[in-house]
Formats: sequence, C-alpha cells, structure tokens
Amino acid sequence: MTLLESMHNPDDVKKLATERIPELAAEIRQFLVSEVSRTGGHVGPNLGVVELTIALHRVFDSPSDPILFDTGHQSYVHKMLTGRQDFSRLRSEGGLSGYPSRAESEHDFIENSHASTALSYADGLAKAKQLRGERDRSVVAVIGDGALTGGMAWEALNNIALGGDRRVVIVVNDNGRSYSPTMGGLADHLASLRLTQSYEQALGLAKSTLNRTPVVGQPIYDALHGLKKGIKDAIQPQIMFEDLGLKYIGPIDGHDEQMTEKALRRARDFGGPVIVHCLTQKGKGYAPAENHEVDQFHATGAFDAETGEAQAKPGVVKWTKVFSEEMVALGAEREDIVGITAAMLHPTGLAAFGETYPDRTYDVGIAEQHAATSATGLAMGGMHPVIAVYATFLNRCFDQVLMDAALHRQGITFCLDRAGVTGDDGPSHNGMWDLSILQVVPGLRLAVPRDAARLRAELREAVAIDDAPTVLRYPKGAVAAETPAVGHVGSMDVLRAAPDAGLPEDLLLVSVGEMAETGCEVADRMADQGIGVTVIDPRWVKPLDDALVEEAARFRVVAVVEDNGRVGAVGDAVARALRDADVEVPVRTYGIPQEFLDHGKRDRLLAGMGLTPQDLARRLTETVTRRTDDDSLQDEPAG
Repeated sequence: MTLLESMHNPDDVKKLATERIPELAAEIRQFLVSEVSRTGGHVGPNLGVVELTIALHRVFDSPSDPILFDTGHQSYVHKMLTGRQDFSRLRSEGGLSGYPSRAESEHDFIENSHASTALSYADGLAKAKQLRGERDRSVVAVIGDGALTGGMAWEALNNIALGGDRRVVIVVNDNGRSYSPTMGGLADHLASLRLTQSYEQALGLAKSTLNRTPVVGQPIYDALHGLKKGIKDAIQPQIMFEDLGLKYIGPIDGHDEQMTEKALRRARDFGGPVIVHCLTQKGKGYAPAENHEVDQFHATGAFDAETGEAQAKPGVVKWTKVFSEEMVALGAEREDIVGITAAMLHPTGLAAFGETYPDRTYDVGIAEQHAATSATGLAMGGMHPVIAVYATFLNRCFDQVLMDAALHRQGITFCLDRAGVTGDDGPSHNGMWDLSILQVVPGLRLAVPRDAARLRAELREAVAIDDAPTVLRYPKGAVAAETPAVGHVGSMDVLRAAPDAGLPEDLLLVSVGEMAETGCEVADRMADQGIGVTVIDPRWVKPLDDALVEEAARFRVVAVVEDNGRVGAVGDAVARALRDADVEVPVRTYGIPQEFLDHGKRDRLLAGMGLTPQDLARRLTETVTRRTDDDSLQDEPAG
C-alpha cells in the first residue's frame, strides 16, 4: 500500500508524521499525472495546490469546518484526501465529478465551477454558524485561478469584513493565472504583494551588513528605520485588505507545507476574518505543465504522461477553431471589430485575434457582467464588440444583456461556445439555458449555425447589425458534417423536402443548429415508412421568419428539435407564433428536460433523453399516424 492509499479521511492526514509529508505530496503528484492523463481533466491547477490542500486538512476539521474551493476544479487533491481515489472514470458517467459534488462526499459543500462564488457561500455559512452558536468553527474559502477578479468576490469581501468575530479564513491561491495570466489591477496588486518576500530578504541583508560595519551609531539606525518604512509602504500594499477590516497573513510559499500549515493555524486562531496569501505555481512538479506556454495544462484531454503530448484526433476541426479563423478575417476587413473575453482567451478561440490585433482585444478577467456593459460602452463609442464566452457563463450577465446592451439598442455580438449538452463537466457547464432566457430580450437577434459554413456566414450577418445585440451559439467539440440546403423558404434553409421525395406533407421538422444532422436522419427513416417530412433550419431563431408560419400551415404536425431546455426555447416560440396566427397545427418540442444533467459523454446523455434519430423517428411516426387517423375520422360522414 502506498502512503496515499492509506489516506482514507482527513484524520489520517492529521496523524501523518511531519517528515513524511513530502513523500505524500510526491505520490499525489504522480497519481494526478498518471490518472488524469488517461481521462483528461484539470491537471495544472491541482498540481499547484498539493501542499496547500494537505495543510488545510491538517489544520481544519472538515466537514465541521467547511472547505470551499473556488473554482472547484482545484479540488482533486481534496477528493483524494477525503476517501475518493478511484479516478478511473473521472468526468465520465458513474465516475467522479471534475468539481466538488455533494452527492460524492460530506466534505463537498458547494458544486461550484462558476467562479467567484465561494466567498459569498462562506459569508452565509459563517453567519449561520454564529447564529447556531458554533463559534469555535471556521469556514475556509480557497479562491484562486483568477476567481478574485470577479465582482461578486468583492461584494462578498465587503460583507465578510463586517463579520467581526466570524471565523472566515480566505486562502488566496495566487498562481498569477486563470486559464492564462490573470489580467487587471487586482492581478498587478497581488504581483506587488509577492515583493514582500524580497523586501524581507533585502532588510535582513541590510541589517547583516550594518552589524559588520565598524561605524555604528544612531544616525545609521535612524536611516535604516526610514529605509524600512519607505520600502514597506511601497511594496507591502496588503494595507488595502487591512483597510477593509481583514487581517492579512503573507505572502507565504504555498509549496512549503510547514510554512503554510503555520499560517493557517494563525488564521484559524485569530477569531475573525483573515486572508492568507499563498504563492503557488500552476503545474508544479510536472515539467510539461510547468513549461507549457499557454495554460500550464489547465484543462486537458487525454495525454501522454511521459511527454505531456495531447492524444489529439487528426483531421478534427472544432467549432472554436472555425470561429477563431473567421474573427481574424473580420478583424482585417473592419477596424471597428473588437474582441472581449472573460479570462478565456484561448478556450473561446480569441487568442489568434488577440495576437493579430492586440490593441483591439480585452481580457476583463472573470467578470462577465462587466464585459457586457463595457462592450455597450464600446458600441456607443463606434466599435462593434464581439464577446466570446461559454454559453453557461452568459447566465451571469443576463441583466446586462437585457438592461444595458438591448435597452440601448447597441450592436454587440455574443458568441456562445459550448452551447447545449457539453457532457464531461457536469451540470454547471451544460449550455442549456441561453435559448430560453434570451427569448425575453426585446430586439435581440439569435442565430444557431448548423455547420462550419453557416457559422462563418451567420457571424458575418451578426456583426453587420448595429442597432441591436446579436447572439451566435454553437456546441463543444468537432464541427458537424456540412448539411447543404436543397431549397429556401424566406431566409430559412430547407434541408429535406417531402414533395421532392414524392411524399405527402405530413411533418414539418424544425431542426435547430447542430440538430440538423439528426433531423435529416429522422426524415430519411420516416420516409421509409411512407411519411413525408420536410426539414427546415431557421438559421435565425429570434426573431423567427414569418414564412415559417405560412409553411407550417400546410402540414399535419410541426416538431422542433433543439439542444436546449424545452421550456421557453425555440419550440415554445414556434408554438406561440402559430397560435398568434391562428394556425391550428399541433406542435411537438423535443429538447433537454428542465433538470440538471450529471456528467457523461454527450452522445450518452442525448440518448438518455430520447434525442437520437431512432427514438425521434419512432415517436414522431406515432404522432403523425395518430393525427392522420384523427383527420380520417373527422372526414367520415355523420351517422
């Protein structure tokens, strides 16, 4: 049995002899690289918190002292030390989540992978413990990977500082990065705090030199005192935190377990809110991660553990890559195009635009709300901002989309990567809400490209609109095979036409975005049963083309297939349009149930929801058959 395998719970970590901690840390790093290389996951962030996590569990009593990770992708080591060491199915169906999970362990309090939230949870938990008389318990929030750039974190700090005797320990895991180098004034502030260690070393050297100097007198010591004060004022800006009413400890070497443990004990025993500033290195101990220029192996697919080389699939073109290329082309054509990212320059595909047009690229940190309203200001100033963001993170700036961008009718384009079922990262990352929440925004226009050619075309159409916000949404992973149009109805593409196959107009199937391939296969399966299906891609699903209503009136049944929650999305919009036009054709909507989906592969999740061509063809055949039988009964003479 390895030392790591003997760690079943935090008590085992506490009992471990101090001199064996480096051995445990080495085993954890070896385990991380070996296991995550097979499954993919967040390698760099967890390599950077090994000693810190060990120290946390040696000082605090989880779960009585809740430990909250922000963001949650830093929790792999925490999982190992709380009895979860089977990483064979990490981020796969039936395996461990890549984030904290309340279903997995009592040691996981929050399932957060949306950043900058842990301090607010900590504030509430500390208040609850105070009200319940649990004054000897602490709440620990580990915030890092750029999460302190989010505005919500500072709202929480403002309240935590009022806590007085509430025991909130805020561990700032400062590795200077989120996915890539952390941007903004706060990052510069933390960078200046790192100079404190250099200051202490310089002061010690000055004292040592002075003690060896034969000329010793009060003036020299006065000068030294003045030097000390001047340097301290210049390079110890922790005063900012202390002015908020927060005790500050640090900065400390987060890879020195004993130093970290000592600092955490001081913080625990202080009796009020404390910030412990830990300096760590993302990817620590694994050379390929340490030397990776982009993100220190922040989040990877499977890779070769020896070399760090990704196990890439040759010839696969991803949606993000198509967007990236088209943005660079648009930037060359239009000097008013501006790129904005919320700490995800590389994951969203804006890096190439940033390298080509650095003066027109802004990384605002993990601050989606600010991104949307800042973009509104840019638009008011004559630019056309393109905000690249994961679909799930658009939820965080809905008010700004509504009341800032849309209310002021500004031309801003939101490009939503990872839309629909994303799978591996679980409930927080599925982009299944945007088609619903955006329906209520007046004036907003929304496109859903089905393939690479449509993404390029619809992005260009979007940035040509200057009097309303526009949105494009596209999924994670490889681009779907191109599905050419066989005709057009208004601005919509016809992908299959029942009359062309010599079949009756039984079913109008509205396929949204990448569901086009599924829709066409459904039509082909039903055609084999003698049922005529016309498949339409509306391209722009908000507003819907008026021609859709006229087209729908000719069919027995209308169905909508979309990769979004069923409530309030495109299916509901189509049904509402038909009702408003007094078109009495039944509408069936097929999409994601309104529930949080567990992690798993996309195709497995879609199959579980019945969104496969086989399942859809069967259900729609039954619907059309019932409708046909009902019509036949109505046509029979009375009596």
